[in-house]
Amino acid sequence: MKTPIYLDYQATTPCDPRVFEAMAPYFTEIYGNAASRSHAYGWSAETAVDEARRQCAALIGAHEKEIVFTSGSTEALNLAMKGVVEMYASKGKHIVTSLAEHKAVLDTAKHLEKQGCEVTYLAPGPDGRHSIEQIEGALRDDTIMVAIMWANNEIGVLQPVREIGRLCKERGILFLCDGTQAAGKIPVDVEADGVDLLCVSAHKIYGPKGVGFLYVRRKNPRVRLVAQMDGGGHERGMRSGTLNVPGIVGLGKAAEVAREDLEKDAAHSLAMRERFEKRVFAALDHVHINGDEDERLPGCSNLSFAYVEGESLIMGIKDLAVSSGSACTSASLEPSHVLQSMGVGDELAHSSIRFGFGRFTTEDEVDFAADQVIAAVSKLRELSPLYEMVQEGVDLSTVNWTGH
Repeated sequence: MKTPIYLDYQATTPCDPRVFEAMAPYFTEIYGNAASRSHAYGWSAETAVDEARRQCAALIGAHEKEIVFTSGSTEALNLAMKGVVEMYASKGKHIVTSLAEHKAVLDTAKHLEKQGCEVTYLAPGPDGRHSIEQIEGALRDDTIMVAIMWANNEIGVLQPVREIGRLCKERGILFLCDGTQAAGKIPVDVEADGVDLLCVSAHKIYGPKGVGFLYVRRKNPRVRLVAQMDGGGHERGMRSGTLNVPGIVGLGKAAEVAREDLEKDAAHSLAMRERFEKRVFAALDHVHINGDEDERLPGCSNLSFAYVEGESLIMGIKDLAVSSGSACTSASLEPSHVLQSMGVGDELAHSSIRFGFGRFTTEDEVDFAADQVIAAVSKLRELSPLYEMVQEGVDLSTVNWTGH
């Protein structure tokens, strides 16, 4: 089987060789349990975990004691949302979030509603962004948390995080930010941006899968959580369970590399995205960028191709590894909930493809991908009577679709 060109960097990233090299000894040579405090094997593992904690904290401008290791962002979001609701139940049970959030937030919010929480779901504008006025208008006296992601995993759109953080601080409300797609791609500073809780997954920043962390602010304000997993009191009692030392070492190294190479990586990803979009837009009409064209991740391009069915297009570009939405929901035949929340019609939403560019994407791969997309869309449109009518100048809104 021929391996397709990988353009799905929002779903996952290849493990950087520098990360793999850092992890390798912790599988076969330094294999101690970080919680074993009575011998050198455990001490060596604990030292490695401590270093990774410092590396992760440095990536987001936090203190090492504010980092709680998890299996990834989904677990971190569950811990943050459920842990806050349980801890601050006496203050209120109202949460504000977005309809465009990852399912890890939306499904957790639905669960919390069953536990008696009230959740306000805000619809983003046509550009995929939320205004401060919209968020402020949703706040109540009993609001305990605002959960808005930094960068959307499907369309790459960035939210006004610093302004949201400032608003929440003024109102004494905790701000949970899903930083999975943002950390390591754009500057993230939890202090300057006023974020109280933030999650990161290693596999989005060229690290291993199955490991991540939750940042939990320890002062101004000190955020307290009720643990959702008991047994052993690991991670200062917030997340029990034997630590995945090789994974954590990989996460730490990935965070360090991402911080050091952030500007270089961002410039490269942006150049690849712009090269791809320039070629596609020069050759095809009726192509739409989903979300704000400027306020988005450098390596994310979510495009809708009118008069083309998305699944047919994916089949037509089988030499490219791309996605028709979030990796967690791409098996669904339903149109993207993110695009629906922005008011994109089902037909256009079904024709959307997410192209992700990253650290290892080459110009040759981008050119090949653009040529493949152009050829596939052109071929499919030749079979589309609607596209033929549009090309002939027919106003589709005036067509009587019930007649023959």
